[in-house]
Amino acid sequence: MQRSGGASKAVAVGFLVAGLVSCTGQAARQRHYPFQDASRPIAARVEDLLGRMSLPQKIAQMVLVERNTASPEDVGSVGLGGVLSAGGSAPDPNTAANWAQMVDGYQKAALQGPLPVPILYGTDAVHGHNNLVGATLFPHQIGLGATRDPALVQRVEQATAQELAGTGPRWDFAPCVCVVRDARWGRTYESFGEDPRLVTSMGSAAIEGLQGANVLATAKHYLGDGGTTGGTDQGNTQLTEAQLRAIHLPPFRAAVDQNVASVMISYSSWNGAKLHGDRHLIQDVLKGELGFKGFVVSDFDGIQQMDGQRGLTATEVSAAVNAGIDMAMLSDDWRSFIDLLSAEVGKGHVPLARINDAVRRILTQKFRFGLFEHPYTDRSLASTIGSPQHRELARQAVRESAVLLKNDGRVLPLPKTGGKIFVAGDNADDIGNQSGGWSVTWQGHSGPITRGTTILAGIRGAVAGQTTVTYNRGGNGLDSSYRAAIAVVGERPYAEGRGDSPSGVRLADSDTAMLNRLSAAGVPLIVVLVSGRPMDVHEQLPSWRALLAAWLPGTEGEGVADVLFGDYNPTGRLPLSWPATAIQEPMNAGKGRTPLFLNGYGLSF
Repeated sequence: MQRSGGASKAVAVGFLVAGLVSCTGQAARQRHYPFQDASRPIAARVEDLLGRMSLPQKIAQMVLVERNTASPEDVGSVGLGGVLSAGGSAPDPNTAANWAQMVDGYQKAALQGPLPVPILYGTDAVHGHNNLVGATLFPHQIGLGATRDPALVQRVEQATAQELAGTGPRWDFAPCVCVVRDARWGRTYESFGEDPRLVTSMGSAAIEGLQGANVLATAKHYLGDGGTTGGTDQGNTQLTEAQLRAIHLPPFRAAVDQNVASVMISYSSWNGAKLHGDRHLIQDVLKGELGFKGFVVSDFDGIQQMDGQRGLTATEVSAAVNAGIDMAMLSDDWRSFIDLLSAEVGKGHVPLARINDAVRRILTQKFRFGLFEHPYTDRSLASTIGSPQHRELARQAVRESAVLLKNDGRVLPLPKTGGKIFVAGDNADDIGNQSGGWSVTWQGHSGPITRGTTILAGIRGAVAGQTTVTYNRGGNGLDSSYRAAIAVVGERPYAEGRGDSPSGVRLADSDTAMLNRLSAAGVPLIVVLVSGRPMDVHEQLPSWRALLAAWLPGTEGEGVADVLFGDYNPTGRLPLSWPATAIQEPMNAGKGRTPLFLNGYGLSF
């Protein structure tokens, strides 16, 4: 009975609070505040709004919650600062219209809260709006690094921003400006390469493209996650501070100079200490020395990992916020974060000035990117999603990213007329495989996951009506009647963690057996490698007439065919060293080892 009575009181209090929130929300919607005046300076608007916020409202602005763990009503009543769709988190059915409806539903609820403060809606659009079926999927960043074309990268990110904004999200958790130093790392394809100068150039162009199209960019992951020992995801980067600064800091320095809106902290550690709690690197270096004016966001549930245990603790919360994290990306623990941080402020463990600084940074970006004036989805941009113009841009990116590594006897380019061409391999006719991870789902998936053109379809289109193309996935049926064989092999989709390959990156046994069978047929063999990183191919390479690294090209497979048949003379150059054997990793320029192909290597016709 006592428990029942307590519950009745709680319900009564709940109705009272709900009524107060409702009335306050109505009053907020009817009143025009100074911070809503777009003619006022941003700093003045921020200070006006900040001065009207209670401590709970300020802390709520520091929360970025996964959409599956908070309803629009939660967002509006509590006043949360942001909502995200994690990898594969999409409405059902996964259409542009449903995305817009979903995002606007959260936005409407936020604007009807006690104070009309819009949310930031974010997602990982790391090679196009990759969570949306039908979006244009561009080559992953390792392929874009091979183009060495910053102007192209800027255009790619402008297109990505348009497709994002046309469905609602205005915050992209990209670009990844990590400098990859070990290809065994499962996130290698998310990097532009091993050279800090290349990553700096391409990362800056990506930020300019996104933010020039009015979408917040995120430089990630700060700092050194591409240099972990053994290429272990979320591992430990063991470097002196001088080495860390020389290799991994330059792209972030450039991002700050580019006025990037946000910086995401890495799951990894530096010399054994979790970066989510590294006050020196976040407060002293990033915000102090570099002068970063945007806001710092944690990685997904990254604060919960600080002590190596599951669940969120007060110690983790205070350590992360005091270290300089302004916004916490959270799943189920978002209510606990609010309660714990409120208590830590009350105890004096987190200064109120640190809370004000965090919220000031977040609000500044919301005003800067016009969310108070234009909070809802720009549906006029929906026509850009998967548009012919964007797909043609992606095709250009595929062409420029392809790196020709071997071309004995100038077997390439192939003539379009005469004879027959044999095509084989799991990756020849598979949109999912050629798109890789972060494609509709987090880890990616083989098969027809979205709309696009496979490499096989591109080959057939290039020679339509001029040459017979025979495809056998397993490579069976090749004989001397064919003038050439094209084998499209490589990796299957994966993303962070599951893509780590501690023993080296090798072809599957089934691919090796098929390639050996094709080589024995006595027909010139051209290998197209679809992968997120270099693979150990040194034993098979002598029997191949040509090798083309296509990376993870995305949805526009015609770009690969454009190179194979000479419609485009390859210009791609390796963005990282290609090990001679798997045991050479980590392989970087200056390591004193001789790679199979040098960083910067690439042939033309």
